[in-house]
Formats: sequence, C-alpha cells, structure tokens
Amino acid sequence: MARLILFGPPGAGKGTQAKYLVDLLDIPHISTGDIFRAAVRNQTPLGQQVQAYLDSGRLVPDELTINLIQERLHQGDVQKGWILDGFPRTLAQAESLEELLHQINQPYDRVLSLTVPEEVLTQRLVLRAEKESRKDDTPEVIQKRLGVYWKDTAPLLDFYRNQQRLATIDGNQPESDVTAQIKHIVDQLKGEKIV
Repeated sequence: MARLILFGPPGAGKGTQAKYLVDLLDIPHISTGDIFRAAVRNQTPLGQQVQAYLDSGRLVPDELTINLIQERLHQGDVQKGWILDGFPRTLAQAESLEELLHQINQPYDRVLSLTVPEEVLTQRLVLRAEKESRKDDTPEVIQKRLGVYWKDTAPLLDFYRNQQRLATIDGNQPESDVTAQIKHIVDQLKGEKIV
C-alpha cells in the first residue's frame, strides 16, 4: 500500500511518472487537472465553475478543489492507496488535506517533488499545448501558471520538508532515470523490492 503526493510545477512530468506508478503499485492516480478538464469537457456544474479559472491560468478556489478531493478519497478504489497529483497547491489546501487524511485515516507516505528549470518547463508546456491542442496552455497562460506555482505552491516544499516526508527528484533528466529514482524511493518505503 502506498499513498503518494506528486509535486512539481506544470510540465515537470508528474502525469508521466504517475502512469508508471499506477502500473507499478496498482493504485489510482488522482489528478485534479484531469478531473477539472473532464468536467469542463462534459460541461458539468463543476466544469462550468472552473472553466474561467483554467482559461486564465488561475488556481481553482480552495473550497472547490478540497470538496473534489474529499469526494474522490471516499471512493472504494482508494482504500489500498493512491497517487495525488495537482493537489495541494496552496498552504491552505495542504493544511486541509492533512486534516482530511487524518479524519479518514489515510496518511500519505511521501511527497515526491520533481524539480525542473523554468526555461525547460516553458519549452515542454509549449510543445505539449501544440501536441494536445490544449487551449489552456497558451504562452501567456503558461507564464501565468508558472508564476502562480512559484508564488503560491513552491512554498509548500518547506511545509513538507519540515514534516520529513519530502523526496526531491531531478525531473530534468531522461524519463527512465526519473522513473528509476522514484522506484528506488517507493522500494525504500515498502522495505522490499517491487517487480
């Protein structure tokens, strides 16, 4: 069983590494970004609320995001573990998540923080936007999203470092090397080799 929080700026490779972890650990990947984009695509009430935030690169308000995560963490498939991606993004969200996980007795094991230089992130996000036709990844929105990350989200590194549950991984290397570092951390958590 593993409960992991994937952390890092947009374009750091969280989604790519989450897919690997899902296969390795057979636990669900909970991505707030994916959930929000699906809600927008399906024009659900939540999707209509978050559309303006996504289009402008702003963070979706804490209350909406926390309610979404709380609902998701009560579903049956998360009882054996989960990978949380895209949440928390603010100190208020981190504190709310701590409280929620305590209430539902699902403490997280580790925060895996992917670090990548900003110029590399910008290149990756522009390429991804072109490849996937994501209208929420225009150059202007990319810069705004990165700015919001550095201002609001990066300070959470100290929050998790102080709890001694932060593992930092260089995300600016070949994908397989990033994966190998993550696998090593997961193996240490389990106290045994996974394969």
